[in-house]
Amino acid sequence: MSRLTLIDPATATGAAKDVLEATKATFGATPNMVRAMANSPVVAKVFLDAFKTLGGGVLNGQEREAIALAVAERNGCDYCLSAHTAIGKMHRMSDAQLTGARHGQTGDGKLDALVTLARQLVERRGHLSDADLTTARAAGLTDAHVAEVVAHVAIAFYTNYFNHVAQPEIDFPVVRAG
Repeated sequence: MSRLTLIDPATATGAAKDVLEATKATFGATPNMVRAMANSPVVAKVFLDAFKTLGGGVLNGQEREAIALAVAERNGCDYCLSAHTAIGKMHRMSDAQLTGARHGQTGDGKLDALVTLARQLVERRGHLSDADLTTARAAGLTDAHVAEVVAHVAIAFYTNYFNHVAQPEIDFPVVRAG
């Protein structure tokens, strides 16, 4: 049971209604996490705006989902692991890629470099070394990739931490950390 009220899209009003409608238009559904975020519509809007904006960057869907899975695994967020596993499947990620993203080895050089960079950011609290960046660049990552990995890690922390506090019921096929 969620520790924060799940705002019902059918009875929501004002800004909460607007952001829940925008979420449904974007995702085709209104996930419980966003329903909990809608207690403060600006919180839900930050998530939705970041999701939409980052979707227009240099990272493709598989790459974005791999980063989200790596961070969710490290932060122990079952809600995000469940959601991003389902979304990863929609982006045609194989079971091996989904599991590999969680643990840092997908078998794809560029994807592994992105996931490694994301994991380093989490583990080192953003303090990457020159060697880390040299290794990322040698694997083909550009400064745009690096910048977007930082942004995706930040939004993953946002949702992971929100879910730790709210504990919304997982409304995707359940995947557990560990």
